[in-house]
Amino acid sequence: MPLSHGYRRKTRALLRKSPRERGKSSLSRLLHEYKPGDKVIIDIDPSVHKGMPHRRYQGKIGVIVAKRGRAYEINVTQGDAVKTVIVRPEHIRPFA
Repeated sequence: MPLSHGYRRKTRALLRKSPRERGKSSLSRLLHEYKPGDKVIIDIDPSVHKGMPHRRYQGKIGVIVAKRGRAYEINVTQGDAVKTVIVRPEHIRPFA
C-alpha cells in the first residue's frame, strides 16, 4: 500500500501538546490584535485545524502584511524566497 502524502504527514511529534498544555487555548492568544509590520512567531495549535499553516512554517518568524477576515497574511522567508502565509490568530504569537 502506498504512503499517504497528506497535509499533516510526519507531524506526530511536531504537532503534539505537552500534558500541561492540553485542553482549550487561552483567550489572550485569540484576542490579540496585530498591526501590519508586527513580527510574529508561527506556533501551530494542533487542537485547532482551521487556519492552520503547513508544518514547514512551524517556529518561523514572519511579518504581518494585512488582515484577511479573521486571519492574517504573514510574509515568511523560505531560503531566498519570501512566502505569504494566511494564518489564523490561534496559530501565531507576538515576537518580543
